[in-house]
Amino acid sequence: MTTYKTIRYEEPEARIARIVLARPETRNAQDTRLLYELNDAFDRAAQDDGISVVILAAEGPHFSSGHDLREPEKYEVMAEHRTVGTWCGFTCGGAEAQMAREKEIYLGFSERWRNMPKPTIAEVQGKVVSGGLMLVWPCDLVVASEDAVFADNTVAMGISGAEFFNHPYELGVRKAKEMLFTSDSVSAADAHRLGMVNHIVPRAELTKFTLDLARRIAEQPLFALKLVKEAVNTAQDNQGRSNAMQTSFALHQLCHSHNQQLHGRLLDPSFLARQKEIASRW
Repeated sequence: MTTYKTIRYEEPEARIARIVLARPETRNAQDTRLLYELNDAFDRAAQDDGISVVILAAEGPHFSSGHDLREPEKYEVMAEHRTVGTWCGFTCGGAEAQMAREKEIYLGFSERWRNMPKPTIAEVQGKVVSGGLMLVWPCDLVVASEDAVFADNTVAMGISGAEFFNHPYELGVRKAKEMLFTSDSVSAADAHRLGMVNHIVPRAELTKFTLDLARRIAEQPLFALKLVKEAVNTAQDNQGRSNAMQTSFALHQLCHSHNQQLHGRLLDPSFLARQKEIASRW
């Protein structure tokens, strides 16, 4: 892609790329175009030998409201994009199309971004909801404003967690269960205490602080940065993360199929009557 409609790609200074989600009118809800443009931007930064660090930021009061559930013809729109994985069947019947879509643009993209060879920093403000976590958690470091909150309301939707199921590794098992069981949010302070967030800063200082951190990282030799990132990611994967991720993804698809058979839709419709009450707790 040479032009972007839903993101911006910036190079604020030498060796640093800054990708900005630019759908503030939807609180940066992620439709298919945004995710493919974001993936293209990450690839662009990864393949540019002049870039050492990538910042992921967002316009507006909130980082991301999650998946854009209002997107029409979401399976057909997949045909407009060149897929990056080898999975197929995006317009097939039954559970196949949904699984294919999520294996490509949800789990697939999040894993690709986690494993890109250059350090990445999420610059986070406001609300980060469900699918929004799948943009933050693949990043190596997280800098959050004091008003940031993190929530996953997918269990309330009748789904067993977001498709990139990194909750236990980000928050620990106990807090991950509480977050999912209740659909309550996790504050920036609690996220920092639990190790999910590296730094908390005032909202007005968020961009400057993140850029300063990126600058310090960019001073290091790039090859050493690439290798140490791979070493840390491999250590986590050897603890079982990759297998757990595949199991949780399969269970997530089972929830979709169950709801489709029971309610004729991917989500439990009782969520619609409760979503405002749930969101009020954030």
